Amino acid sequence: MIFEKNVSIRLRDGAVLKANVFRPDGDAPVPVLMTHGPYGKDAHFEDAFKPQWDELKRLYPGIDTEGSSGKYLRWEVADPERWIPWNYAIVVVDSRGAGESPGKLWVWSPQEIDDYADCIEWAGTQEWSSGKVGLLGISYYAMNQWQVAARRPPHLSAICPWEGASDFYRDASHHGGIFGNFFFELWFPKQILSVQNGKADSPYIDRETGTTSTGEALDADTLRANRVDVIDEFRSHPIVDDWYAARSSKLADIEVPVLSAGNWGGMGLHLRGNVQGFLGAGSRHKWLQMHGGTHWESFYLPEYVQMQKRFFDRFLKDEPNGWDEQPPVMLEVRHPDRFEQRFEHEWPMARTQWTRLYLDAQANKLASEPVASIATATYRAPGRGVEFISAPMDASTEFTGPLSLVVWLRSSTKDMDLFVTVRAYDPDGREVLFRGATDPQVPVAQGWLRASHRKTDPARSRPGQPFHTHTEVEPLTPGEDYRVEVEVWPTSIVLPCGYRLAVRVDAQDFEREGATGPRKGSGPFLHTDPLDRKPDLFSGENTILTGGRYDSHLMLPLIPSRDN
Repeated sequence: MIFEKNVSIRLRDGAVLKANVFRPDGDAPVPVLMTHGPYGKDAHFEDAFKPQWDELKRLYPGIDTEGSSGKYLRWEVADPERWIPWNYAIVVVDSRGAGESPGKLWVWSPQEIDDYADCIEWAGTQEWSSGKVGLLGISYYAMNQWQVAARRPPHLSAICPWEGASDFYRDASHHGGIFGNFFFELWFPKQILSVQNGKADSPYIDRETGTTSTGEALDADTLRANRVDVIDEFRSHPIVDDWYAARSSKLADIEVPVLSAGNWGGMGLHLRGNVQGFLGAGSRHKWLQMHGGTHWESFYLPEYVQMQKRFFDRFLKDEPNGWDEQPPVMLEVRHPDRFEQRFEHEWPMARTQWTRLYLDAQANKLASEPVASIATATYRAPGRGVEFISAPMDASTEFTGPLSLVVWLRSSTKDMDLFVTVRAYDPDGREVLFRGATDPQVPVAQGWLRASHRKTDPARSRPGQPFHTHTEVEPLTPGEDYRVEVEVWPTSIVLPCGYRLAVRVDAQDFEREGATGPRKGSGPFLHTDPLDRKPDLFSGENTILTGGRYDSHLMLPLIPSRDN
């Protein structure tokens, strides 16, 4: 393997980014797999994300002994030692203002995507390149794939966004219009600023040089001047406007083949985006793969690496390996104790039977038929709300696809936040839990909506998936009744006979009964920002109305057996 460190890539405006290039020995040109982003190309996975590394080592002990020394493993980036023997080049670029690349750090900006497109064209025109560039990476390295692919750089030939949001507003910063804490409390200060170019006290040391992986040291004032505070930007744009339009992926413009890999347990950031990215991409060749487990394990496990390889072999090497002869949807259907591998021909599945379970506030039940008697359930906001539970399943029952909650509500204040959680229970009343992307225990599904953001676009809404415009704020009139639809993120669950399904509506982030610790069942994606959830708007009494003319119901994607 040839390893070239800190290779210079000159951009259209004269700026220079630094990249690590790994390629096979010899002169034969090979296709390129690229990542570009702000996480630091020289910070080893173990050094930068020790808890996640330890968990990955537990799940895959051979990651740094079986086919790789692990020397070049980086967070959310492909391992060069696995790909080089397959005759691929790996190019990892520090984005502008991050790691070894000087300049102004401005994450998710149009400037950054211009830079990425330039890097792709640079890689596609090197003498060691075949001229075909693919994109492969997790999270940030997946999110910006959706953006740059819509620019159609000529040498881009395929993308594989692995657990990556595609709508910055709906997937990331504002769930249902509610501002999330994750980016300003955890992500930006800890994961981005720690590897800003020029940060002398960066905790990440380049193992090869023994020095920081952030270039020449800069003073604090220069560091501040060399970055844009994306959290202030998010705060300044509470609704979808031109700022979001400039950063959201123009999915219909994507033409290259796509393998979008999502995680059922990725609630709060990536799950919705992988599904919507697949649906919205204009590509003629596109596939959706849905899996479980942690946010990082599947990307590195051998069976998934082989999946990535088959995809890129087909579209970067033109190998007739049968990849494009398989159905476009590859699911790991969740059971309480296992996953079932299954191919489907579309999403949502054509055989979906859209099924309503009606909320009954009098009995706190989910009923299979409309409820005649009007009833109400009132709870304080912020705080825990009310849960509705179904009768036991009379046979094994699968729900896979998008889902939504239609709910009639009334508030004593001018706004109301709904935190919706879909849960499952075994016959003994124990909750069915799954290992999530970033949380060890996740429920079946979650969704959010700020009632003042209730407006939907009928032309873009589908069964089980209302599309909220988030372009205007419509305050509530205290004491009046409103019908709203809450988008609940996609799910997959097969409930055995005797199991129950439940939905709860809260006025705060979901908390599991008896849970301890900071996550309390919602992972790091919480919504407690006092500037966003002002007491005069959200502290009061919330009421759910059911029965009679109040057709509050959970819309579910029931999947009949193919034998039926």
